[in-house]
Amino acid sequence: YDALKKYGADLVDQARQNKLDPVIGRDEEIRRVIEIISRRTKNNPILIGEPGVGKTAIVEGLARRIVAGDVPEGLKGKQIISLDMGALVAGAKYRGEF
Repeated sequence: YDALKKYGADLVDQARQNKLDPVIGRDEEIRRVIEIISRRTKNNPILIGEPGVGKTAIVEGLARRIVAGDVPEGLKGKQIISLDMGALVAGAKYRGEF
């Protein structure tokens, strides 16, 4: 998984090291994401919105909950990898590689 190491950041690890800012007022959205990813099927949430509305904060809040153990058993110990899409595309050797 060299590409994940090169182009990704482990948000759960960052939360464990207390490198993420606290998330305020997003409990309902975080709870909903947990509910969706805990399903057996149709378990792929997508967060869409204008820049700055808090999409990343929701995911970081989930990472903090994983560290705190405030998630269902199936999510405990999981990783969340944030991909740097700009770096990923810039690092592609061929058009369409990623």
